[in-house]
Amino acid sequence: MKITVVGAGAVGATTADNIARKELASELVILDIKEGFAEGKAQDIQQTAALLGFDTRITGTTGDYSKTAGSSVVVITSGIPRKPGMTREELIGTNAGIVKGVAENILKHSPEAIIVVISNPMDTMTYLALQSTGLPKNRIIGMGGTLDSARFKYQLSQTLGCSAGDLNAVVVGGHGDTTMIPLIRMATWNSVPVTNFLSKEQQDKIVADTMVGGATLTKLLGTSAWYAPGAAGAAVVEAIVRDEKKLFTACVYLDGEYGQKDICMGVPVVVGKNGWEKIVEFNLNDEEKAAFSKSADAVRNMNEVLKSL
Repeated sequence: MKITVVGAGAVGATTADNIARKELASELVILDIKEGFAEGKAQDIQQTAALLGFDTRITGTTGDYSKTAGSSVVVITSGIPRKPGMTREELIGTNAGIVKGVAENILKHSPEAIIVVISNPMDTMTYLALQSTGLPKNRIIGMGGTLDSARFKYQLSQTLGCSAGDLNAVVVGGHGDTTMIPLIRMATWNSVPVTNFLSKEQQDKIVADTMVGGATLTKLLGTSAWYAPGAAGAAVVEAIVRDEKKLFTACVYLDGEYGQKDICMGVPVVVGKNGWEKIVEFNLNDEEKAAFSKSADAVRNMNEVLKSL
């Protein structure tokens, strides 16, 4: 099994590190356009092998896509990160050209690859990757909802004082500060609704803090977060390569599901060896349906920008 991570920045390197530690591939390639950067990151991670006990072979390359040939899964993290005060939407002009070029170059050498998109604005970049490559829809997966759901569980665990691993909580909709929809009504703590333990004020605060989770970290760090995004990207890769049939929220192409068409958004999907294999339709109430529709409108507005580029 061969996996490629495109982009050796903080998110890409953390994704690669998680993939190596989990031994998800016998060969891992890191690619970047900055001279020597991917090679350095690859060596640094490889030098942890004796300490952490993994045998994955890691190589780095500066822009040589031939080194990625035969990859089964490719993770695209390339593009500029957010700065404080910057929205994911403001990244679209720069990152659209980068993601389109990366996807096309990858497929020249790995035509059967499944592509996992992390680059922001993620919903639009996932849609762009699908439209520009013409791949079957199940082979393009945006990671955003997986990360957002992990952040939702973090906020719940902090308020409840419980293990995040005991929580089942899902965020759907767009991967944006105003477009994501934490489904607190459906969240459970070991099968018991979390609403049994939380006041309405606590619930509202958890939802609000989840929605600005990325922006909060960007303000604190001065750039985009990387540990949780990298772990989320690797979790999606793991579900693919180990055929886990795991239920994640992920950004995928909708063709009538959840009342939407010709758009990529975060919904619950089963992830396995074929990419995303099935969309699971939750029974949303009227308020949640309205929020999902509003989120879709916002994502479509971002997608419209692609036409002018």
